[in-house]
Amino acid sequence: MPNQLSYRPRPGEIPTNPGVYRFRDAQGRVLYVGKAKNLRARLSNYFAPLHTLHERTRRMVTTAASVEWTVVATDVDSLQLEYMWIKEFDPPFNVRYKDDKSYPFMAITLADEAPRVIVTRNRRISGAKYFGPYPKVWAVHDTIDLMIKVFPIRTCSDASYKKAMATGRPCFPGQIGRCGGPCSMKVTIEEHRVIVDDFIAFMAGGDQRFTKELTARMREASAAMDYEAAAIYRDRLQSIDAVLNRSALVLASDTDADLFGIAEDELAATVQHFIIRGGRVRGVRATTIEKELDISGGDLVDQVLQRTYGDAAPVDIPRQVLVPSLPDDSEELEQWLRDKRDRPVTIQVAQRGRKAELMKTATLNAQQALILHKTRRTSDYVARTQALTDLQEALGLAEAPLRIECFDVSHLGGTNVVASMVVFEDGLPRKDQYRSFGVPETTDDTDSIYQVLTRRLAYVDRGDAEDAAELAAAAAAATDPEGALRPVGEPVEPQEPVVTTRKRPRFAYRPQLLVVDGGKPQVEAAARARADAGHEEIALCGIAKRLEEVWLPGEDYPVILPRTSEALYLLQRLRDEAHRFAITHQRKRRRNDIQTVLAEVPGLGDARIKALLRHFGSVSALRHATSDEIEELPGVGPKLAAAIHAHLSSG
Repeated sequence: MPNQLSYRPRPGEIPTNPGVYRFRDAQGRVLYVGKAKNLRARLSNYFAPLHTLHERTRRMVTTAASVEWTVVATDVDSLQLEYMWIKEFDPPFNVRYKDDKSYPFMAITLADEAPRVIVTRNRRISGAKYFGPYPKVWAVHDTIDLMIKVFPIRTCSDASYKKAMATGRPCFPGQIGRCGGPCSMKVTIEEHRVIVDDFIAFMAGGDQRFTKELTARMREASAAMDYEAAAIYRDRLQSIDAVLNRSALVLASDTDADLFGIAEDELAATVQHFIIRGGRVRGVRATTIEKELDISGGDLVDQVLQRTYGDAAPVDIPRQVLVPSLPDDSEELEQWLRDKRDRPVTIQVAQRGRKAELMKTATLNAQQALILHKTRRTSDYVARTQALTDLQEALGLAEAPLRIECFDVSHLGGTNVVASMVVFEDGLPRKDQYRSFGVPETTDDTDSIYQVLTRRLAYVDRGDAEDAAELAAAAAAATDPEGALRPVGEPVEPQEPVVTTRKRPRFAYRPQLLVVDGGKPQVEAAARARADAGHEEIALCGIAKRLEEVWLPGEDYPVILPRTSEALYLLQRLRDEAHRFAITHQRKRRRNDIQTVLAEVPGLGDARIKALLRHFGSVSALRHATSDEIEELPGVGPKLAAAIHAHLSSG
C-alpha cells in the first residue's frame, strides 16, 4: 500500500476558509462529511502518512477516491451545511444513530375544539403539545391517570366526543369519571380550555403554584368544616405529589435544560438524554451510536447536538444544554441553537453541584446502556440463534456454524508479525481456547494467513487420527480385553466397559467456519491453506474493513449483509476480538523484546529498565534519545546514560 493517496490535493489548493468537505468513493458515493473552521488545516490530518492514521480513518481515506469541499461565509453556516448533507447522503463513515424503539410521549391536541390528552409515538400531530419522551408506555398512562384527577380534561376518542356533543348524552369515559371534557356535560368548552391550560402549565414546570393553591383551598374548606371538599383537595395534592415523585427535584425550580451523559468505546457510544423542565426530569431518551471513525469526545458531542436539535421545534430547545465536554465549535452551536429558538441558549460542562451529580447519574445510565447494547445480542439466546441462522443463509452453509474461528495478522511496519485465533461457540467467546502464533518469516499478510491456517488445520488432522486410534483401541479392548486370542467355543467372562480418560486437546476441535480479517486476497490465501490441508469441507469467509463486505473463496463479488443484521454484528465482534487479541499479544512480545535489548546493557537492572520503558515506551524512542535525555531519569547517571545510548546506537 502506498504511503500517500493519489487524490491528495496539491499544496496550496485547499483554502483556509471555513467550510464543509466530502470524501467520495470511485462510484461517487459520499463516504464521509465533515466541517472545519480551517479546511486546509483539517484536511491535512487525513493526508498524513497512512501508517500514522487510526485504523478506521485509514480505511476511510483508502476507500475514498476523491475529496471535495465547499467554502462558506461563517462557521455557523458550515455547521448547518454539514447537518443537511449528513441527512441527505447518509454517509457510512459518519456516526450512525440507533434507537432500539420509538419512545412514547404524552400529547395534548391543542388544535382540537376540546383538546384531549393521549399517549402517542407520533411526533407530527398538528398543533399538539408534547411532553416526554417516557421510557415506558405504562409510565405515561400512570402519569395521565394521576393528572386527570387534578386537571380533569378530555381523554375520550374523537368519535365518542362527536357522538356525545351531538346527542347531549355524556361519553362513556365521562360517565365513569375518566373524561372531563365538554362531552362529559360537566364543563363548557371555554371552562375546559382553562383546565387544559393549567394542565400544560403544570407539566411545563409550574407545579409550585398549583400546590400552593390547592393547599390554601384545602385549609379554607377545612376551616369552613366543608370536609368533603377538603378531602377532594387533599386527594388532588396527593396526586400532584405522586406525579412529582416520579421525577425528583434535581435542580433549581427555574432550570430549563437538556443534559447529555455519554459512554463510549472504540466502536460504539450510548447517549443518555435527560429532559429537565422546571428543575425536574420530565423525560429520558437513550440512543446508541455506531462510530465508523475514531472521533474525539468533543466531536461526538457536536454530532449528538446536531442530531437532537436539527429538526426540533423551537419550544423543544432549552435555555441550557449540559454536556460532558465542549466541542471545538461550541460557540457556533450556541449561535445555531439561538437562531432556531430565537432566544439565548448556552452550552456548558456540568462541573460542580447538583448539575455535576446529575451528569454522573446520566453517565452511569449511559455506561449501563452501552453494556446492555453490547451484551444483549450475544447473551440473548434468541439473538444468537438468529445470528447463526442468518450467517448460515448468507454463506450458503448446510448447517449453522456452532464453532467459528477467526484469524487476524498484526505487525509493526512489516516486522514482529504475530497472528491470533479467537473462538466463538454458539455465538459466545471461548477465551480459554484462544491461540496466538508467531510468524518469524513472511512476505506479506496473505503469506502470513496461509502459514497460520496451515499450522492450525494440521491440529485437526492430529485430532482425527487420535480419535480413530482411540476408537480402534476401544473396540479391540471390548472384543478381547486381555489382548489375547481365545480358542473357538471358550466362554468369555463378562467385562466392565472400557472408559477412556484421555482429554481431547482443545486445539483439535473441528470448526464449522473459518473467518479471516481481510478481503478477497486474504480469503484466497486461506482457501489455498484449506485445500492443501485437505479440509475443504470447512466453510470459509473474510470480512473486509472497508465497507464491512463479506468475501467467499472463488467469488468475484462480496456478500453485503444489512447493517442491522445479527450475522454482520457477530462477524464484526469476531473480527474486533481477533484484532484485540493479536494487538495484545504483539504488545506483550514487544515489551519482552525491549527488556531483552536493555538487559544487555551492563549495570542496567530490572527497576531501571522498567523506568526507561515507562518514560520512552519503546526501543525506537530510546534510540532517538540523546544521552542527556536518558540521564534525566532518576537513578541514571552520565556514565550509564552514555552506555545505554552507545549500546542502542550500535544495535
